[in-house]
Amino acid sequence: MSFIFYDSHSTQFKKPFGALGTGEQAEFRLHLPKNGEFTNPRMLLYKADAWDTPQVIEMSFIKAELTCNVFSCKLSLPLPQLYFYCFEAEQNGSCKKLSRTAGNTGAFTDSPPQLWQLTVYNSGFETPDFLKGGIMYQIFPDRFFCSGKPKHSVPPDRKLHQNWYEMPDYLPDEDGKITNTDYFCGDLQGIISKMDYLHSMHISCIYLNPVFEAHSSHRYNTADYRRIDCLLGDENDLRELCAKGRELGIRVVLDGVFSHTGDDSLYFNRKNRYPTQGAYNSKDSRYYHWYDFSQWPDKYSSWWGFDTLPNVDETNDDYIEFICGEGGVLHYWLSLGVSGYRLDVADELPDKFLDALTASVKAYDPQAVIIGEVWEDASNKVAYGVRKRYFGGAQLDSVMNYPFKDAILSFIRYGGGGELNNTVLSILENYPKPVVDVLMNSLSTHDVERAITKLAGEPLDDHDRPWQMRHHFLSEGDYQRGRQLFMLAQVLQFFLPGVPCLYYGDEVGMTGYRDPFNRCTYPWESGDSELLEFTKTLCALRREYSALLADAPFVPTIFDNDVYAFTRMRNGEGLLVVVNRGDGSRRLTLPFEPEVLAGNFSDGILAAQSFIIGKI
Repeated sequence: MSFIFYDSHSTQFKKPFGALGTGEQAEFRLHLPKNGEFTNPRMLLYKADAWDTPQVIEMSFIKAELTCNVFSCKLSLPLPQLYFYCFEAEQNGSCKKLSRTAGNTGAFTDSPPQLWQLTVYNSGFETPDFLKGGIMYQIFPDRFFCSGKPKHSVPPDRKLHQNWYEMPDYLPDEDGKITNTDYFCGDLQGIISKMDYLHSMHISCIYLNPVFEAHSSHRYNTADYRRIDCLLGDENDLRELCAKGRELGIRVVLDGVFSHTGDDSLYFNRKNRYPTQGAYNSKDSRYYHWYDFSQWPDKYSSWWGFDTLPNVDETNDDYIEFICGEGGVLHYWLSLGVSGYRLDVADELPDKFLDALTASVKAYDPQAVIIGEVWEDASNKVAYGVRKRYFGGAQLDSVMNYPFKDAILSFIRYGGGGELNNTVLSILENYPKPVVDVLMNSLSTHDVERAITKLAGEPLDDHDRPWQMRHHFLSEGDYQRGRQLFMLAQVLQFFLPGVPCLYYGDEVGMTGYRDPFNRCTYPWESGDSELLEFTKTLCALRREYSALLADAPFVPTIFDNDVYAFTRMRNGEGLLVVVNRGDGSRRLTLPFEPEVLAGNFSDGILAAQSFIIGKI
C-alpha cells in the first residue's frame, strides 16, 4: 500500500470535513515519512484565480506515529471566498510540491501541482427548512393530468391533441421547423385533482416547469411574466394549488426563465400578437433596452442562436426592477403562495441580477428557496469567463445535482463504485453543508433521457428524433432489466445526502430519450403499479427517517465495482444502505446486525441486483 501523505476526504488529515463557515477553524495534518526525506512542510493557500500570490502557512511537528511524523497547521478565514491549496516540503535542498491525485490524496511532484479546493461560505447562511429531509416531484404541466375543464381564449395557432396517449409531435413542420405548438392540455386543476396521489408518496415540494404565458408547450419562451398560460388555467388556480399543497405539507416551486424571453411576447412582440409596442416594433418601446440589437430590428442576441429566444440584458436596471423590485414579478407569484424558484440556465445570469433576485426573494420570504440549473460542480464554476459565487451565502440555496445523477446511473449500469464515491465525496467536500441538505437529486429531468431508458436502452449518441421514436418503447426484457436497475438507483437517490426529486412518471416506468420523448403524458391507466408501490415504500421510509436524513453525516463503507454501501448515522443510531448492482450475490461482513427495513438480505448474503436498507 502506498504511503498516504494527505487525504482531504479523511478527518485524520483535515478536520472538519468539507466547506468552512466564515470564522470556523480547520486543522490540516500532513504525514511525512520518518526517514526525514521531507522537511519544513508548508501549506500554500490560493484565492481562486490569484495563482501568483499564495498565503504561506508554516506547519508544525505535533507527534510521531509508527510510520510517519505528523505536521499540522490551523486556520480560520473571515470572508466568503473560494480557495485552493497544496503543500510543499524540502527534499535534499529542493522544494517539492504535494499535488492532489485521484481520490484526493497526494503525491510529491516537480510539476505544477493539482490543487485541493476549500470553499468558505458565510457562517450565517441558512437554507429553507421545508426541503430538508423531504421529497421533490417535478411536473411538466402540459403532460401530467388534464382536468377536462373548458379552456378560454386559446390562440388559434395551437394544436390541441384529442388523444391523451398519443405521442407529442416530433417531426419538423412543412417549413422544416420544430415549433412545439402541440398541447395535451394538462393544467393546474389537473395537478390539484392529483394532490392526494402526491401526498400518498409523501411529496413535500412540487417543482413546476414553466407556467407563465408562452406560445410553446415547454413554455421556456415567456410571453408574459405576470400571467398563467391560458391552457393551464389562471392565477386563481395557482393560488388554489399552493393553498391545497400547504394543507398537505406540499410546497410549490416555479421555474423562473429570466435569461431570455420569447420573440412572440409582450416585451419583444416580433409577431405583433400583442397590442403593446415591443422592442422589435419600436426603439421607443419601454422594452427596447432590455435586448441587445446589433442591427435593429432583425439582428439581436439570442439564446444559443435561436432567434425565437431573444436574450435579455439582465444588468439593465429597468429589467431588474421589473423582475426583482417591490411588487415585481418575483413578489407577485410569492404573494400567491409559491415557495421559491428554480432558475433556468443560472450560469447565464450575471451576479448583479442574481444578487438582486436573491435579496428580493429572501426579503419577501426568508424561507423561500432558490435553486439553480447548473450541470457541473457549482462551487467552482466559471461561466462566460466569470468565476461564479453561487454559494457564498447571497445567491443560490441549491442546484440541480447532475453530478450525482450521472455518477449513480453510470455505476448502476456499468459498475465502478469508486468513481461514484469520488463524485459524491467531491460534491460533499466542495458544497456548504446548508446547500448539501437541500440538493435537488434527480435521476431524470425534462432535459435528459428518462432513467430507465438511460439504464437499459441503447446509448443515445447522436441519434435523431425518428430513431428515438423507433426506440422509445423498450423490449420487455430490456424494460424489466431497466426497471430493476432503476430501483437500485432510486435507493441511492433517496438516501444519499440531499433531497430526491422524482420526475413525473418515473415512478410508473415511463421511458424516453430526449425532448419531446422524455415529456410524454403520464400513463394514468397503464403505469407499472408494482414499481409505483416500490417507490412509495422508499418514500415512506424516507418520511419515517426524515429527521435523520435531513442532515445526518454520510460515511461510505464499501465502494468496489459492484457494491456501494454507506451509513447515515447520528448519536449511535441510523441507517445502513447497500446496493449490489452485480449479477452475483455478495456476502457482507458487517460489524453489526441490521434490522432489515427493505431489501433482499439474509444470513449475511445480499442477492444479485438487490439492496438493503437497514436500521442500525
